[in-house]
Amino acid sequence: MIGKILGVFFGMLFGGPLGALFGLFIGHQFDKAKRINQGGFSRRGFGAGDQNARQEEFLNAAYSVMGHVAKAKGQVTREEIQLATIMMDRMNLNAEQKRSAQEAFRDGKSADFPLEKVLSRVSVSSNGRHDLLQFFLELQISAAFADGSIHPEEREVLHRIAQGLGFSAQQLEQRLRMQEAAFRFQQGGFSGGHQHGGGQHSSGGWQQANSASALSAAYDVLGVSEDADAKAIKRAHRKLMNEHHPDKLMAKGLPPEMMNVAKEKSQEIQNAYDLIKKVKGFK
Repeated sequence: MIGKILGVFFGMLFGGPLGALFGLFIGHQFDKAKRINQGGFSRRGFGAGDQNARQEEFLNAAYSVMGHVAKAKGQVTREEIQLATIMMDRMNLNAEQKRSAQEAFRDGKSADFPLEKVLSRVSVSSNGRHDLLQFFLELQISAAFADGSIHPEEREVLHRIAQGLGFSAQQLEQRLRMQEAAFRFQQGGFSGGHQHGGGQHSSGGWQQANSASALSAAYDVLGVSEDADAKAIKRAHRKLMNEHHPDKLMAKGLPPEMMNVAKEKSQEIQNAYDLIKKVKGFK
């Protein structure tokens, strides 16, 4: 913004109205370049401001990297744009926050977007907290899955993101399997605790939920094998719920706007666990 103001001022001063228009253009390019070089963050940068500033920057970083993932395969799809919009609605962003998020998303699509620099600053802001960094990574995986599949170029970018956040290739691949399973679980209608479509209740819903496909997806959501015993399943469920607990994430610095997303993720994990319990017959 400061670039535009100065551009118009000096343009008007030395070139009149035409100079002001030219100055506005130059100022816009200056502001854009400055924002990209800073990874879409505010001038204060991570760790230099208060908690609210860091949370806002975490949010903008998430959207800029999301834009970078969406652009990875060359063309941003309608589904990916819809996902970004849906995420904004789920986060109840106000008009100013939406504009900032949209701008960050566009910045991420730039050919010279400094991905590694952005990820480094995300890590610094998060104080290396595993849960927050994992949440950030899972947001990007969700963006890649917006159209139901992972393009090879998207997978490559996700590996760069995982590495930049301190996750191994194996950890990323596990998260990809879990997210793909979550997508199947949602498509089956079990992510909200009931079957989508309204007409059927408990008996009909559980009949569909007992299908091999739904059960297989539930195991993958928890990251356990289908022959896992009750103890291993409970341990996996407890670990995932602890990592995705909204209140704990908030206490560690998750932006409050992301609370609903965290709640939905934890509910998804709980629904998968409930289905497995139902089928396995343990409490």
